[in-house]
Amino acid sequence: MLRGFYTAAAAMVAQQQRQEMLANNLANANTPGFKADQATFRSFPELLITSTAQQTLPVKNQFRLKGKYTVGPLNTGVYMQETVPKFKQGDIYETGNETDLALVEGYLSVNPETNRSGALFFQVMNAAGEVRYTRNGNFTVDGQGYLTTTDGFHVLDTFGDPIVIFGDNFTVTSDGRFFEDGEDTGQQIQIAYAENPDNLVKEGNGLFRLEGQGQLPSVLDHPEITYQIKQKFLERSNVDLEQTMTEMMMAYRTFEANQKVVQAYDKSMEKAVNEIGRIG
Repeated sequence: MLRGFYTAAAAMVAQQQRQEMLANNLANANTPGFKADQATFRSFPELLITSTAQQTLPVKNQFRLKGKYTVGPLNTGVYMQETVPKFKQGDIYETGNETDLALVEGYLSVNPETNRSGALFFQVMNAAGEVRYTRNGNFTVDGQGYLTTTDGFHVLDTFGDPIVIFGDNFTVTSDGRFFEDGEDTGQQIQIAYAENPDNLVKEGNGLFRLEGQGQLPSVLDHPEITYQIKQKFLERSNVDLEQTMTEMMMAYRTFEANQKVVQAYDKSMEKAVNEIGRIG
């Protein structure tokens, strides 16, 4: 009898997590370069099919579920397995700020294993010397003349060094080269290429890190890939407001429907305790 209770409760938890994810997408709708998350769900039958070789029941400690919560020791319901960023290019808009750079993707090769195209990123470095990747080109110049993100991360050139802005009159070419007063400074912004963006882990504030060791290769190592840097422009987030609002409404209604199921089970158990126990 209680398995249906666990199934409905698990669905409520999954929809609550989905609401939180969608709310975060909405909150970052105006964040330059933000990549919206999408949820992947799995149910008990799918787990059972993937574990046909096992001789034990699919319980949470054996599956090491990625979701935050599980309801009960036996997973008979659905759970939100993970959130995956959508790396679709956002719209480009003009800002007029010299330090704003938009990364516009051209031709990207398709990975034959995933049947998905790769993605391009600016390469930055945090205070600990760790490399991170971002699509947010809302850069600024700090007090020492370094080109940085709004969080103070240094923007790197193709040699892996922080880019330095020597004066106020500088331009950036479409391939990312820096010129000051018409002269080439010898710096070119590093553009990293992720053949499989699923290997990137979202850290927040528009930053990604590569899962495991190493770094993403430079786009210069892939001459077949085309791109363009647009100075005084930024990339909008790829959040679809209408679709997100629709999904939030669907998640709310699904949560509400499962809540009614839980309430029905609660009334049934209350009746069983208070009335059936009186028999005899």
